[in-house]
Amino acid sequence: MVDIADTSMVRRASGNAANAHVPGIGEALTPLAGISVPQWRALSTRAAEPNGYYLPEWELAVNASARGRLNAAALGAWHDPSILIGLVPVISMWRAYRIPLPALVSADPYGTLCTPLLDREMAEEAVTSILRRGRRAGAHALIFRATSIDGAAMKAFTDVLHRGGMQPLVLQSHVRACLDATADADTVLREALGAKKLKELRRQRNRLAEHGAVHFDVARTPAEIAAAVETFLVLEASGWKGQRGTALGQDEGDAAFVRRATSALAETGQCEIVTLRAGETPVAAAIVLRHQDRAFYFKLGVDERFAKFSPGVQLTVELTQHLCADPAIAMVDSTASPDHPMINPIWRGRLAIGDVLIPLRRNDPVVALIRAALGLRSAIRDPARRLIHFVRKNREKS
Repeated sequence: MVDIADTSMVRRASGNAANAHVPGIGEALTPLAGISVPQWRALSTRAAEPNGYYLPEWELAVNASARGRLNAAALGAWHDPSILIGLVPVISMWRAYRIPLPALVSADPYGTLCTPLLDREMAEEAVTSILRRGRRAGAHALIFRATSIDGAAMKAFTDVLHRGGMQPLVLQSHVRACLDATADADTVLREALGAKKLKELRRQRNRLAEHGAVHFDVARTPAEIAAAVETFLVLEASGWKGQRGTALGQDEGDAAFVRRATSALAETGQCEIVTLRAGETPVAAAIVLRHQDRAFYFKLGVDERFAKFSPGVQLTVELTQHLCADPAIAMVDSTASPDHPMINPIWRGRLAIGDVLIPLRRNDPVVALIRAALGLRSAIRDPARRLIHFVRKNREKS
C-alpha cells in the first residue's frame, strides 16, 4: 500500500524543504509545499493546457486547510534544477478510494479538474519524467481524476505511452458545459435559450428591480476580492448547500482556503468574484478563476429569498456577456456536473472529462487488478449515489 502522507520519502523531503524541489536528491515524491512557487508559477505560464485549479496560489491554499484535501505530494518533472516542466499533485489510492493497491491518484483541487501541468515545449519530456518518478515511488499506475480527455496534456501522455507499448485507459467519462467565449454573447444566449426564455428572464429581472436597481459587479483587486468573498460565503451558506452542511463557510479550513486562494490569485489577476445586486442587496455571487485564455466557473451562491427571480441564471447571463466581451478569454469551463440543470441550457458547448488510468509498466497484472477494483467500487457506489440524489430531490420538492 502506498500512502503518501506516511511514506518515509515524503518525511525526508519535508525535513529538507529548502532542497525539496531540486531533482537528483533521491526523492520520487515531494511534499506539495516543497515545490518552488516561482518555478510553479513559471510552469503555469508555459502550460500546454490551462488548469486554474492547479495554479500554485489555489492548490497550495487547498492543501493547507481544505477539508479532506491536506498533505498531498507532487510528481514533478524538471529540465534542470531551476526549470520545472511538469507537475501533478497526488495522493495514495488508499486515501482516494480506500483501496490498498499501489497507485497514485491526482489530488482533488476542489474544482473538479485535475489536468496535469506540462510545459508546452517539453510536454513529452515532462511526461517521461513523471512516469519514471511514479515507478520510483513504488506505484504501478497513475489515476488522473476529472481530467480533460481530448486536451494537450492527455495527448502527451498517450503519445509517450504508445511508444512504450502501453495506452491510457478511460475508466469513466462524461461531458460538461462550457462556453465559447469568442462568440457574440447575444447570439450565444439567443441560440441557447430562445426568445421565449429570454423574455421571461427580462420579466423576472424587472420584478427583481422592484427591490432596487439591478447591477452586476466584478471584484478584481485584492481589497475588492476580500470583501466580495465574504458576500459569496454568506450567500452560499444561506441556500441548500448550507442546509446540507457543505457550504465552504461552514468549515473553518474550507473558509480559510477560499479566502487565501482568492486573495492570492487577485494579486496575479487570475481571480474575479462577480456579484448581482438589487440595490444594496447581493442576490447572487460566484468565483471565477482565470488561467491563460481560459476561465473556470468555480462556485455560485444565491439568496434563496429571491429564488422566483432566478438569481443564479441572471448572474450567469451577465457573466456570459462579461466573459464573451473579454478578448483574453477564449473558453470557459463550467466545472459543473454533467447534468447540471442551470448551466447546461445556457452554455451549450461540451467539454469531455474523465478518469484515466495510466499504466507504468507493460503487461502489468497489478494494473488489471487496480482497474477491476475500481470497477467493483463503482458498481457498488453508483447505485447508492443515485438513490441518495433521488431522495434529496424528493425532499427538496416536498
